[in-house]
Amino acid sequence: MADHRSPGGPEKMTPEFTEAIAEIAEKSQRIMREFLDHHSRNGANGLATPFDPLNVTQAFFDFGAQMLADPVRLAHAHMGLWQGYFELWQSTARRMMGDAAEPIAAPEPGDRRFRDAAWQENIIFDFIKQSYLLSSRWLMRLANDVDGLDEQTARKVDFFTRQFADALAPTNFALTNPEVLRTTIDTHGRNLLDGLRNLLADLDRGKGRLEIRMTDETAFKLGENVAVTPGKVVYQNDLIQLIQYAPATDTVHRSPLLIIPPWINKYYVLDLRPDNSFVRYAVEQGHTVFMVSWVNPGEELRDKTFEDYLNEGPLAALDAIEKATGEHEVNAIGYCLGGTLLAATLAVMAARKDDRIKSATYFASLIDFRDAGELLVFVDEAQVKNLEQRMSKKGYLEGADMATTFNMLRANDLIWSFVINNYLLGKDPFPFDLLYWNSDSTRMPAAMHSFYLRKMYIENKLIEPGGLTLGGVPVDLTKIKTPSYVLSTKEDHIAPWRATYAATRTYSGKVRCVLSASGHIAGVINPPSAQKYGYWTNEKNPADSEDWFKGATQYPGSWWTDWVEWVAEYAGEMVPARVPGDGKLKPIEDAPGSYVRVKAKE
Repeated sequence: MADHRSPGGPEKMTPEFTEAIAEIAEKSQRIMREFLDHHSRNGANGLATPFDPLNVTQAFFDFGAQMLADPVRLAHAHMGLWQGYFELWQSTARRMMGDAAEPIAAPEPGDRRFRDAAWQENIIFDFIKQSYLLSSRWLMRLANDVDGLDEQTARKVDFFTRQFADALAPTNFALTNPEVLRTTIDTHGRNLLDGLRNLLADLDRGKGRLEIRMTDETAFKLGENVAVTPGKVVYQNDLIQLIQYAPATDTVHRSPLLIIPPWINKYYVLDLRPDNSFVRYAVEQGHTVFMVSWVNPGEELRDKTFEDYLNEGPLAALDAIEKATGEHEVNAIGYCLGGTLLAATLAVMAARKDDRIKSATYFASLIDFRDAGELLVFVDEAQVKNLEQRMSKKGYLEGADMATTFNMLRANDLIWSFVINNYLLGKDPFPFDLLYWNSDSTRMPAAMHSFYLRKMYIENKLIEPGGLTLGGVPVDLTKIKTPSYVLSTKEDHIAPWRATYAATRTYSGKVRCVLSASGHIAGVINPPSAQKYGYWTNEKNPADSEDWFKGATQYPGSWWTDWVEWVAEYAGEMVPARVPGDGKLKPIEDAPGSYVRVKAKE
């Protein structure tokens, strides 16, 4: 029979435990002093942030007003909640009498918060779990069942209600997390002391701002165990270093491959370890690979615009590649924001009759921002104005701000799981290359980022023919005749696949649409050797994304093999392999270069 007792008991309250509690109290006071000191200093320097920079208060005020305007619906919602509680009490009572009882509320598949056996076997913790699930789901239904809200307000209410519900999960509190309770008893509270030390260290790293450590950053070093594919920096300007990778085959395709990563993150997500490096894979398939490594900008680049990123990024890279290899034509890949830039570049090139890009591959890239997912929560006129005011002081947006935004999209995985592990269990985070990359944030130049948020997210001008003018020509994506490979990821929180599917209705050239399982990163970084996830393809591109999915065929394994077959049609015949430095561009330094090593906190 399951043990119904709470783990531990009063007999475990040893002198050591009492001393530990006293130390916790002392350290808690220190944390509060440092927090207040930090905000006092920022206020004195004119850097204090508004009380509500995300403008959430007004959204919930409007929500409350609409909810109270329909008291009957509100009453029905409360009756449903109390009915659920009554059924839970009955179910728990039957379990306490030794009878079996089906759960009233069960976690969703994939919810890893309640994996500990005590959440099922211990009646008390099972009751706490189900009570939380009933309440949080009722709260989310209430947030989604109010009429009369504009789209942005409804989006904010839904998002921040979920953030609130996730924050209140019993797993996030020591007294209602069975694993934390067991560990506290077993270690006489040492885990909480270690957790406070971790908390203090994170506050110190963030200079008064909580900067949660997600991985053992000392376990990784660029150029040694991440970003290790051999190559040379062969060109650089204010915004980019261009890396040419060394060949891994005796012969290579004639047309080089240019990769344009997003500048919101660093490029080496595509070159982590050798066994999951897309760069290494492409090199091994006989491609001469060039990678754009964006600068991590400081105040001196505050006036760099989106147009500068176009000119000094892909267009400058195309010129450099021709000097390095003698080849006029290339195949290009853009990832996320890099794909958005690639589309804009191709539209500019189409207007100029420039056909140097033979094929374009887009990794999880938006060109139509109308349904840009949960990131829209953070982009409206009030929030952009606030960001612009903050950026005007330093000339850039802090990398930590971007990191926090992306982490909030998956708060249970990227925030609360580390709160539990680092602070409640007192453990050090596990070494993980992807989380090391995720923590290596980048800054955004003020002029470029303001343009991007306004023209893409708020005004959605890129998808509008002639809506933008770049390089002196109107941008019209419908004029792009370049064959395109559009990769979307099914569980993408940043570039939802139904939004990225808009490319099939926009470009004039032939478009192959592929949908990878998993999300924005894992769905892209999915080497064939891993044998994970799978992908869908459909030779037809109907107007509706749902119709595309219904007619798609699912395949196991990685989409990488599908892409290799597709791009081979445009890669040209095989020629002798090119070594960095053989052409007109001489090596500047070894890959991964110096731009990628600049930390956002420096």
